[in-house]
Amino acid sequence: MALSNKNMVCALRLGVIGHVAQAFWNGRLAETVDRIPHDMRPRNGRKQTRCCIYKDRAILRERIIAALGFRLEDEQDDSIPLRQFAQRALEEQTPRRPVLTICDIACHSCMKARYFVSDACQGCVARSCAGSCRFGAIAIVQGRAHIDPDKCRNCGQCHAHCPYHAIVRLTVPCEAACPVQAIRKGVEGRAEIDFARCTSCGRCLRACPSGAVMERSDVLPVLMALASPRHVTALVAPAMAGQFKGGLPRIITALKKLGFDEVVEVAAGADLASEQDARHWAERMQRGDTFMTTSFCPAYVEAVRRHAPELLPFVSESRTPMHYAAEISRAGHPDTVNVFLGPCVAQRTEALGDPLVDFVLTFEEAGALLDARGIRVDECEASPLGTASGAGRGYAVTGGVAAAIRALAGDACAVHPVCINGLSPQAMRRLRSYVDGDCPGNLVEVMACAGGCVGGSGVLVEPDTAARLVERFARATCGSAARHESLTAHE
Repeated sequence: MALSNKNMVCALRLGVIGHVAQAFWNGRLAETVDRIPHDMRPRNGRKQTRCCIYKDRAILRERIIAALGFRLEDEQDDSIPLRQFAQRALEEQTPRRPVLTICDIACHSCMKARYFVSDACQGCVARSCAGSCRFGAIAIVQGRAHIDPDKCRNCGQCHAHCPYHAIVRLTVPCEAACPVQAIRKGVEGRAEIDFARCTSCGRCLRACPSGAVMERSDVLPVLMALASPRHVTALVAPAMAGQFKGGLPRIITALKKLGFDEVVEVAAGADLASEQDARHWAERMQRGDTFMTTSFCPAYVEAVRRHAPELLPFVSESRTPMHYAAEISRAGHPDTVNVFLGPCVAQRTEALGDPLVDFVLTFEEAGALLDARGIRVDECEASPLGTASGAGRGYAVTGGVAAAIRALAGDACAVHPVCINGLSPQAMRRLRSYVDGDCPGNLVEVMACAGGCVGGSGVLVEPDTAARLVERFARATCGSAARHESLTAHE
């Protein structure tokens, strides 16, 4: 779990989930949950990350509330003990929207995004910064450039023209990460999410260095399902092959040791989705459509619905690989509890609208449970794999979806793929331009996260490393069919 070693916020998420799981397995969750902040930040410990140990504990308390499935904005009484939340969580097993929540005491109230003159400024004779500013916001004061915040429009021309690169852009990480401008500062300067705009991509959660953006977890209802007599199935997303040492055959064994009765590769659902998309694409081309976009990234589809409805007619009507994998699972066991294990917060929101999927765990949460149980994936025996193709297993990497559809489309019409490798305001504008006939291809694969699903908000391993592992696994299980063909255009 390489990422958790480099990112303390990730380590905190893993630690909280692990402690909650251990308390549940010990049969004393309600009795011991109030001790978790103290156990994680003992009085004489050296793990303090905030200004004081008491703020550390207060934020850990909030993180535990979110881990139990509650929305922090709804809880106004800080005197309520955690055991009451645990008792409620043990009785309530229905996930709810929204899946993201803000811990206001963890938010650093970052300064407003702006341009700033650093000490690298030489007060040069050229005055390129002042000359490039159309708003008269830059003056030379005591031999250095100075930006008047009342006049500055954040156009960035001074930054672009400074020969010393002395003018830098100060950003608010969560705001900069959001592709649809759904997170902003509230009246008190702390982050707030506009859920009317939010697509649940989770990029803000990943970007916030203070750990103020959190997700409401399904961990406890999953643990309860695993402890019950019910049949429970893990639906494993293709990106999981790049998350643990030992590879997917050993991951399957580890999940069964954790308590899952069956493991279904979502790559098998991806194969069905590819067949559907190839057929839909061919039908659209025959009727004269100029292009079709994929529909397998729930954050992208939600972005279209909320922010670019003019693109809706161009979005494939195919369901996601998660849905098709859930159909496969229910066909074998109609009463099974389907738990999707994936890289993405958006898939948690998607599952709330899909009656075939009961709960969702991110790779982080699954990794935390394996760690808490002392299960090492690389020490497990390899289990046999299913019949999913290498093309379906390659869905997790940018270009994989387009390559799979292209291979199935046939010769009736040539597929010219275009890839949107990560949503941003600029990418959304580019997609809108395609409606007017500016699309350079006829099949547009859209991934909300750069790199594909391996770059999702709930991953454990750096995307580049995970992508190499996923592609290697896909090639090994499908030979040349798993190799991604080069794209004619790459946005």
